Amino acid sequence: MLFDKYRYVVVEGPIGVGKTSLARRLSDHFGANTLFEKPDENPFLPKFYREPERYALATQLFFLFQRGNEARDLAQMDLFDSSTVADYLLDKDMLFARLNLTDEEFRLYQQIYATLQPQVPAPDLVIYLQASPETLVERVRRRAKSYEQTISDNYLLRLAQSYSDFFYHYQAAPVLTVNSEQLNFVDGDEDFSLLLKRIGQMRGEREFFSRGS
Repeated sequence: MLFDKYRYVVVEGPIGVGKTSLARRLSDHFGANTLFEKPDENPFLPKFYREPERYALATQLFFLFQRGNEARDLAQMDLFDSSTVADYLLDKDMLFARLNLTDEEFRLYQQIYATLQPQVPAPDLVIYLQASPETLVERVRRRAKSYEQTISDNYLLRLAQSYSDFFYHYQAAPVLTVNSEQLNFVDGDEDFSLLLKRIGQMRGEREFFSRGS
């Protein structure tokens, strides 16, 4: 069983890749606690997608404070007596900060981050979902969130590359990189079962899974 080995599992990936849907299915399947991002609570996010240079810092700081509060909640959970699935990794805040902030703003953000020092346990497993920028664009355009329709294709391309760079260097937890292009974990029971089987077979710290692998 998945959570016999991995008590704290994080599903990550760029916008539109399906991380929340997979995290929700994992938590429902195993009866695990959930820790989900709440982007709809960030009042600056729609403005950021329209005017990124103007609202990047405010958007980033709101998420930092929001996730800091959630980090404290996670730290208080007994991960030995319960299991938790999250759809974000706190460490990825720096990914977005580097991507979106000016040099001066990034230095300020680093100072605030260091002062707050949100502490969370390292995940037992990170499932990193990948998809091509073209697929991300198509999925985002298909979603019902009106404020996401202003996201530029170029931003999604840069975001996908930033995630790739981030996880290339990430070493805080075991990572299963999943090519989600031809896998449907929400509606496809077979694909979901294949993923669970692949997770159960993990032996190394960094492994890769795609259909046919």
